[in-house]
Amino acid sequence: MLVNIQYNNRHIEVRVPDDAAVYRTSYGEPEKDARKLVQNALRNPVNSPPLSETLIKSGVRSVVIVVSDITRPVPYSDFLDTVLEEIEDAGVPGDNIIILIATGMHRPSTAAEREYMFGPEVCERYRIIDHRADKPDELVTIRGASRAGRPIELNRWFVEADFRIVTGLVEPHFMAGFSGGRKAICPGLCSLETVKALHSFTFLNNPSARNGHLEGNPLHYESLSIAREADAGFCINLVVDRKHRVVNAVAGELEASHNTTCKLVSKHSCPPVEQEKDVVLTSSGGYPLDATFYQCVKGMVSCLPTVKRGGVVVSIGSCSEGIGSGEYQNLMYEYSGRWREFLGHIQSNDNIIKDQWQFQMQTKVLQHVGDDNLIFVTDGLSSSDLAKLNVNGIHASEGCIQQRVQKLLDGLIYEGRSVAVIPEGPYCTPLRKALGADP
Repeated sequence: MLVNIQYNNRHIEVRVPDDAAVYRTSYGEPEKDARKLVQNALRNPVNSPPLSETLIKSGVRSVVIVVSDITRPVPYSDFLDTVLEEIEDAGVPGDNIIILIATGMHRPSTAAEREYMFGPEVCERYRIIDHRADKPDELVTIRGASRAGRPIELNRWFVEADFRIVTGLVEPHFMAGFSGGRKAICPGLCSLETVKALHSFTFLNNPSARNGHLEGNPLHYESLSIAREADAGFCINLVVDRKHRVVNAVAGELEASHNTTCKLVSKHSCPPVEQEKDVVLTSSGGYPLDATFYQCVKGMVSCLPTVKRGGVVVSIGSCSEGIGSGEYQNLMYEYSGRWREFLGHIQSNDNIIKDQWQFQMQTKVLQHVGDDNLIFVTDGLSSSDLAKLNVNGIHASEGCIQQRVQKLLDGLIYEGRSVAVIPEGPYCTPLRKALGADP
């Protein structure tokens, strides 16, 4: 049978055996367009009065609305104007509304990305700010402490607003269980040191720090404790399908609305694994997620429940923007071919290096399948770069990805190996029944 695999802004078609296990999300067609879905969520929230009612009764004069950055495929241009209209209709002037991009430790957005994400009219009319975790003068310390006992430093525009609205995509997350909700605040709006601590070796080494799992997950608990202290007034959780269309929106009180959304996402994005296979072919989610090797690691990790120990992971991603941050690239180069030494170093060293967590997550794949069996195919990185990234890297020229992947897969099938395919990459995260998802 033929399967379409997401890659950059397109799909590649791969032929696999008819008995291959193909894992997909199961969302149906959107019942309404994104504006109506979001509007309905704003007016019928979970465990909260409607947004407009809350704003009017509280006499709110300034609002910050937190949005995801370009790495998340949230189609804000399809519905954000509806949220902004609801806020203005409640008496908040447009000049007093800030759109705050929760970058975490990612790079700031570009003007072109903002126009792509929000549309030109929103960009012209409203003030848009990128969170900068590395700029102390843009952070303030609030009362309270995190669950781990750390002080809480947050974006000052977020803290100083009369009313705070957070938005985000809810999807399975390879560290935090599910994205969305509290993650817009932590790590989205936290200081550099807080983000580093959240991704420490100890947190990520916890077996509960995995896809589809909230109970006992230290990243979830730490993020949630910070979000509680931050006092977000309203939360808008978005669910998108494989075409990046909004299929559901759940708004309201932060914890209740997020929990409700996680149950929905678990049902449609975490299919059970009936039997592990010898080989798994996975996407990295296509654009924008597969634009860097850093983000492509998510697809490698998310597919692990489907592949036998010592099996083969074949992952594809465009890496159209390269490897990732300078710190991440330097770290990968420094420990090229020495990932076990890297693990020993971060386990015994309290000085957390930016982006070390992504490499730590990649080592979980290497531990499961072995150095030679983590295969990564791309047209965005050279062979020399791939050789330094602790993968069995294959560079294919632009336009030849499909043929290169098919040839590789055919060779593995010829050897009699069983196959699983995850066309959507980390947006669909199969789970073994013994582990399962919380919701």
